[in-house]
Amino acid sequence: MAEPSTVARPYAEAVFRLADAAGALGKWSEMLAELAQVSADERVRAAVADPKLTDARVAGLFISILSGKLTGDTENFVRVLAENGRLNLLPEIRQQFEALKNEREGVVEAEVQSAFELSEAQLADLVQRLEKKTGRKVRAQVSVDRELIGGVKVVLGDKVIDGSARAQLGALETALKA
Repeated sequence: MAEPSTVARPYAEAVFRLADAAGALGKWSEMLAELAQVSADERVRAAVADPKLTDARVAGLFISILSGKLTGDTENFVRVLAENGRLNLLPEIRQQFEALKNEREGVVEAEVQSAFELSEAQLADLVQRLEKKTGRKVRAQVSVDRELIGGVKVVLGDKVIDGSARAQLGALETALKA
């Protein structure tokens, strides 16, 4: 059986091309977020898995839940996913769409973990440094992790910049053991 990311990729790429051509990347991003949220609901998941419901009814369920929030193209996309039994892939499709959108817009997502709450000035300084280092616009998601003891840990895609006191103590411990 193929990995969900592999199966979701063609759908994400098709939606990205459609949204890009229409100049509606932001709108599609919002709609895919809504669809992914609906697909994560346990009651909706149960309905999608119910063999008694037709594809059209399952698609209709999504469309009615998000009544007024979807464009005609998005409703057609939901119908295609339902017909192919792929509605469960909506979170993965959204994630891949966002990656393509960020690449097009020159944006990189940064997951910032800090031992303490960062002030606006500290966050702005960190983002500015990351933008200078990457040459791209940085969109930071910040969380507090008290186990870091001090400092920050930044994850940029597959790169990790660990400037936490915990990491430095771990490096010191390793050096002392050698």
